[in-house]
Amino acid sequence: MKDTDCREFLDWALPRLGFRRAGFRRVRGQVCKRIARRLHALDLPDPRAYRQLLDADPGEWAKLDSFCRITISRFCRDRRVFEWLEQIALPDLASRALARDRAVLRCWSAGCGGGEEPYTLRILWDLCLASRFAALHFDIVATDAAPAMLARARRAAYQAGTLRELPKSLVADAFIRVQGEYRLRREFRAGIRFLRQDIRQRMPRGPFDLVLCRNLAFTYFDEAGQRRVLRRIARRMIAGGILLIGRNERLPTDASGFREDHATPGAYRYRGPA
Repeated sequence: MKDTDCREFLDWALPRLGFRRAGFRRVRGQVCKRIARRLHALDLPDPRAYRQLLDADPGEWAKLDSFCRITISRFCRDRRVFEWLEQIALPDLASRALARDRAVLRCWSAGCGGGEEPYTLRILWDLCLASRFAALHFDIVATDAAPAMLARARRAAYQAGTLRELPKSLVADAFIRVQGEYRLRREFRAGIRFLRQDIRQRMPRGPFDLVLCRNLAFTYFDEAGQRRVLRRIARRMIAGGILLIGRNERLPTDASGFREDHATPGAYRYRGPA
């Protein structure tokens, strides 16, 4: 399949799926490869024939939607962000929770992929922060729409490349090397619930002190979709909580209730309902 043919097809299909074309600029090749494999499986000659199939079979849209799920995940992705979480954000949220006589600090990792993001949070908390906040339990909910990604997360075994940004001391403490893989020790899997949810349709019940929705809704969804997701996230956050999106993402311009925290790119403090 020619790149120009795929680009023309995506220009037609992405808006119909509620996605923005610009968000796929850097990952278009990955999506096009998936579509090309689908054309081969269906014995279709080109994207035009696929368009005809989509018009005739509405159920095929769900398959196409799955091709547009981009998962690029590794432990401690954007290391400076996680340093900020460890040194500033999580201690601040923990202190606020204790000041309100709460026993649980709650976090949601949306679009968790293979589990690298929620497990990074678990490792940082257990090894770097838990002793300071012994009276506080750190509860993490992690969601993703892809069953294969959730199966990988529950298995919790990774290649060395996905650990390259995690400090070596933490790797040594949290993982066991088995047959060329790094398997997360069982104690670091505790306190994390993995749920199959598409953020456009379902979200876990809040309230949450910290929500990570990085490189997902505010990269790939169209403006209307971004606003819907943000409104629903806001209803699941406590006042004073933190929403963390990707370092190159921005919230919609009229994101009422959220104030940008300039200490790190992509961080927003939720003030509460406007």
